[in-house]
Amino acid sequence: MKRSEKGERIRAILDELIPEVPIPLDHQSPYQLLVAVALSAQTTDERVNMVTPGLFAAAPTPKEMARLSADQILEHIRTCGLAPTKAKNVKKMAEQLVELHDGEVPASFEALEALPGVGHKTASVVMAQAFDIPAFPVDTHIHRLAARWGLSDGRSVEKTERDLKAVFPEDSWNRLHLQIIYFGRQYCPAQRHDLAGCPICGWAATKKRIAEEAGRKPRNTGGGAAPRTRGRSKARRGRISEV
Repeated sequence: MKRSEKGERIRAILDELIPEVPIPLDHQSPYQLLVAVALSAQTTDERVNMVTPGLFAAAPTPKEMARLSADQILEHIRTCGLAPTKAKNVKKMAEQLVELHDGEVPASFEALEALPGVGHKTASVVMAQAFDIPAFPVDTHIHRLAARWGLSDGRSVEKTERDLKAVFPEDSWNRLHLQIIYFGRQYCPAQRHDLAGCPICGWAATKKRIAEEAGRKPRNTGGGAAPRTRGRSKARRGRISEV
């Protein structure tokens, strides 16, 4: 089956199983969405939604956020992963928005990615969800499902984004990226997943992929130390990569 044919069938299934696609991060403005997405790196959406009401009550706009110290911001977001670095980035981001963009969030990939703590994925989410400009943000769920479904080879997030944009019509990108995320969470987990019984993996994944994942043993089942990961080492050093 060609990738384009897979894409059409996947869209139909996602429309049936995931008809509603609410934005998972609570916000009242493009600026608040930008901050929430930046805070979501190595942190669940649920956790972000727990800390942002207090943060945005104290500073709902870039001008008000810029008046807070990094320590004051940190008090609101302390339970988020890599909170000290995120607090500094949120303050610097607010200052640059005030100084360079009159306190408004720019509807531009280039301008967004120039802000502290904002990488291509964060910029893509804001462009899609705040400004309805076609983008295909690729998170962990989308990256692994694209590989499972044979829509990309999984070599890099950048390649996955290019491949998905080539498969799906541009006017479907904003909706699809959320549908795939919700599908991954509800129907297609990373571990202990029966690909053969999955509504999409069952026919989209190759027989080799289904067999490989069926025989894959969960990590750290012998009680030894968990393998070190790149994300954990970064967390220990207190650094955060742009997302």
